[in-house]
Amino acid sequence: MARKKQYDFFKAIAQLADNTHQAAEVFAGLVQNFNPETFIEDSEKIHSLEKDSDQVISELTNELYDAFITPIDREDILIISERIDDILDGINGLTYLFENLVVTQMRPETEQFAEMITIAAKGVHTATEELPKFKVSKTLKSMIDEVNRTESEADRLYSKLKKRLFTEEKDLLAIIKWKEIYDKFEETINASEDAVDIIDGMIIKNS
Repeated sequence: MARKKQYDFFKAIAQLADNTHQAAEVFAGLVQNFNPETFIEDSEKIHSLEKDSDQVISELTNELYDAFITPIDREDILIISERIDDILDGINGLTYLFENLVVTQMRPETEQFAEMITIAAKGVHTATEELPKFKVSKTLKSMIDEVNRTESEADRLYSKLKKRLFTEEKDLLAIIKWKEIYDKFEETINASEDAVDIIDGMIIKNS
């Protein structure tokens, strides 16, 4: 009987991050070239990536139950995977927010916020590709730092846009809509920081 090939947990984590990075780039493009008439159809690529990541998470979780030995702690593998999935869930959730709140145009600097999510997602993706060699990687720590810097910049942008919304916008419905949207942007980019912080903690624990 052929021996079952060992499951590659690091490869699965990198696949989740790759899907997330792809989704972030698609989303940034949708925001940059916003067209309410095609937005729902154009968002399908993101929905498809989110479904694929759900399958990867399910497979990874099942493999964790069966694995005799894992490259790092089982809990770290699961938490890193879940935090990366949170980023993609946030991006996917933003597409539904735009749809359900019937957004017809972008507010100023929304595309900058979307681009920050893309930068953070790319940093997470690069960091996960370095995981198999985390003990000797020369770029992993710099990627973690870059995601943290991007999250800090996003915090400042979030505060700026919220303040502008409450001081300049006169339409109460627009205020309600965009407060929810900005909060979701913030939640999504925070998930990127959470992911790399857990990776950072894993490095320290295994050094």
